[in-house]
Amino acid sequence: MTKIAVFASGSGTNVENIIKHFKFNNNIIVSIIFTNNQKAGVIERANRLNVPVSIFSKEDFYQNGKVSEMLNNNKIDFIVLAGFLWLVPINIIENFKMKIINIHPALLPKYGGKGMYGEKVHKTIIENGETESGITIHYVNNKYDDGDIIFQAKCAIEKNDTPESLAQKIHILEYEFYPKVIEKIIEKL
Repeated sequence: MTKIAVFASGSGTNVENIIKHFKFNNNIIVSIIFTNNQKAGVIERANRLNVPVSIFSKEDFYQNGKVSEMLNNNKIDFIVLAGFLWLVPINIIENFKMKIINIHPALLPKYGGKGMYGEKVHKTIIENGETESGITIHYVNNKYDDGDIIFQAKCAIEKNDTPESLAQKIHILEYEFYPKVIEKIIEKL
């Protein structure tokens, strides 16, 4: 049984989708959700789906090792970032080499990096007159949105698209592809 820890900072729609995808899988389970935001919507979603949640501080993540300890205590095999906004510390990256992935709401390497998330990404893409956007699933390293690209899916941007309408298109791609890509990667481990 491969145990996944999912890290999220926001509403948790991707997290809920991932949990539901693996609900009846006998080989893969989402065993814990980590969040750095005690008001995140992901907490309520995880509670409703009976998945434990750990809320942690910057100190727990970067200094005192509590998050690393919880990953070890829960025998986590794989880490998924789903709307998680902090850079992962190097000790966790080293302990989970090529076993941490992230999804980004744009076609990397464009429109990535610190501060490029959510509506900011979509707004910038539209303002720059791009004709397509999409999602990028990539391995996590010690820089924002910089790890090796695993998978990309694209969508067209129409003249009347807004950041909100583009976000809806991106969410459809995320929900369709992220769980499937997670599953394929884990099956190859």
